[in-house]
Amino acid sequence: MGTSIVAQNKPNEKIQHSEKILEVKNLKKYFPIKAGVLQRTKGHIKAVDGIDFFIRKGETFGLVGESGCGKSTAGRTITRLYEPTEGEIFFEGENITSKKERHLFNLRRNMQMVFQDPYSSLNPRKTVGTTLIEPLKVHRMYKTHKECREYAQSILERVGLNPSFINRYPHEFSGGQRQRIGIARSLVLNPKLIVGDEPVSALDVSIQSQVLNLLNDLQDEFDLTYLFIAHDLSVVKHFSDRIGVMYLGNMSEVANKKDLYDEPLHPYTQALLSAVPRSHPREVKKERILLKGDIPSPANPPTGCVFHTRCPFVMDHCKEVTPEMKEVRPNHFVACHLH
Repeated sequence: MGTSIVAQNKPNEKIQHSEKILEVKNLKKYFPIKAGVLQRTKGHIKAVDGIDFFIRKGETFGLVGESGCGKSTAGRTITRLYEPTEGEIFFEGENITSKKERHLFNLRRNMQMVFQDPYSSLNPRKTVGTTLIEPLKVHRMYKTHKECREYAQSILERVGLNPSFINRYPHEFSGGQRQRIGIARSLVLNPKLIVGDEPVSALDVSIQSQVLNLLNDLQDEFDLTYLFIAHDLSVVKHFSDRIGVMYLGNMSEVANKKDLYDEPLHPYTQALLSAVPRSHPREVKKERILLKGDIPSPANPPTGCVFHTRCPFVMDHCKEVTPEMKEVRPNHFVACHLH
């Protein structure tokens, strides 16, 4: 798939020194494991187990990792669709971690999501118009229904759909069109941050690059910041400014995309990148790194470094001591005892 993605690359010089719009500190999300007639808690699935990162205003931060690593849970916890177990989330400098539901009204407007499955994320009983107009009315962005409708149609047109589609239902559209409707829904409230939870992974390869290029264009036009969650490193390479790599609920490495792809430091990142197909015949082919064993259960993660059970460079120290995330090069952070 990697050889078919031709999304526009965007320069990131302008965002190097801009302020942080989102900062996550020691974020954890545990899900209880219940058993027995009384449904008592017998343990926890540690989906997100203490991650730290930030996103600057106007940039795209890619969050990648294998299925089950916790990246989607992280995205939903950051937007407060899930309640965090521990840690802090700062949005525009304000701690939103412990805000009650009634205090999240403005946050909902400024922080939106685009979900992975365009088939299940839209209500089949609501027209496109109802889906787009309802949030405009809830947040009182326009005085009349006519104004809301006209604005909704303009957003539909901006995402590449005919404004007349406003009267249709989701089942009348293809997967790519439905995802464009999902993008339109996230845009109508003019948010500052959009969390894309694998927004192109359910689409045909021929449609993926179109949607990625659309997201790029919308970022410039609407002054958006993206948290882009994906498992496909070839997609993230073309779309992100900086990238964080997750493994078993933990953050392994964070760096600018060029530094991460040219010189990955964590053994897990090296293994992931070795499996990415070459995008150009002249590109140097990397030796494939095959990881041994299976991913441990998040209900019972290994002691020390969570990657030590599969790491080709494991040391005794790795099995006992959890590595700290350190800045080993300018703006290049890694959690590994090798560095």
